[in-house]
Amino acid sequence: MASVQDQLEIKFRLTDGSDIGPKTFPAATSVATLKESVVAQWPKEKENGPRTVKDVKLISAGKILENNKTLGECQSPLCDIPGGVTTMHVVVQPPPVEK
Repeated sequence: MASVQDQLEIKFRLTDGSDIGPKTFPAATSVATLKESVVAQWPKEKENGPRTVKDVKLISAGKILENNKTLGECQSPLCDIPGGVTTMHVVVQPPPVEK
């Protein structure tokens, strides 16, 4: 059974200041899986939402998170409070302009 320290509570802050979550994830969850969760939970009423995981960038403690890293590897000892909610900022890449 996973301990409380193996679980992280995360909310995703969108560019308009609204949030998705908070939701609890295991520390072994990959950043790519977090992005899939953001795409799946994106509010339908918001324009310019991400179409795929490649359209999303997650930023935590001022760092852009890499898809192949896990939450445990991305934790910042200065910013993450045990038992607290971690806020990750979501940036959506605009679709390429077709000429």
